Amino acid sequence: MTLFDLSGETAIVTGAASGIGQAIAIGLAEAGANVACLDRPGSDGFAASSKGIEQHGRRCLVLEADVRDASALANAVARVEAELGPLSVAVNAAGIANATAAEDMSEEQWRTMLDINLTGLFLTAQAEARMMLPRGRGSIVNIASMSGSIVNRGLLQAHYNTSKAGVIHLTRSLAMEWAERGIRVNAISPGYTLTPMNLRPEVAEQRRVFEETTPMGRMADVREMVGPAIFLSSGAASFVTGHDLIVDGGFVCW
Repeated sequence: MTLFDLSGETAIVTGAASGIGQAIAIGLAEAGANVACLDRPGSDGFAASSKGIEQHGRRCLVLEADVRDASALANAVARVEAELGPLSVAVNAAGIANATAAEDMSEEQWRTMLDINLTGLFLTAQAEARMMLPRGRGSIVNIASMSGSIVNRGLLQAHYNTSKAGVIHLTRSLAMEWAERGIRVNAISPGYTLTPMNLRPEVAEQRRVFEETTPMGRMADVREMVGPAIFLSSGAASFVTGHDLIVDGGFVCW
């Protein structure tokens, strides 16, 4: 359907070397966009991301940058514009997750989580918007988490939950600042998803609990975040901004 067609668009996806970011980067290419893949230096999955994008006949640009480095992000976005064309679609999926009891958590662990998941996302959206705003057109989609709306039973992740709650409210704040200037800003909040972290053998029992406590009886495949990302990035969502789209198999209903 033409409503979901991204032909001629230039996109950037952060966290694009693995997991949800990689799946979305390839999915945007399948929908017609040329895609820049940004992830931290030395990431292993760039080749797979590039191959997936190019198999759909789209151009791919690989960018290495730390989302905590505003200067590196500005340079990366400038390269996107120079090599792929005017930036019109952005999906910000870069982030980390870990768990520690709040009373034992070091200040460094807290700050690192917030610096990457929240401040890094703000700096990324800022760099992207600075390119989009003068043209009065663009879509930014931030990957949050259902953990930004609920507290997951049995998971000791006050820092992660806080960072993702911040992403949701930051999304709404940016959406309201930029709504009249042609930029839509939305979020996707995945539920439990089969990312590489959750496929490790040592978390098999935890994965079983995740499946049992999700109404649909399973975890999401990373590719199940592609449709929501294409929707929010396309003309199909032309009147949608400031929205947090929860994609969780019904988890938050319980």
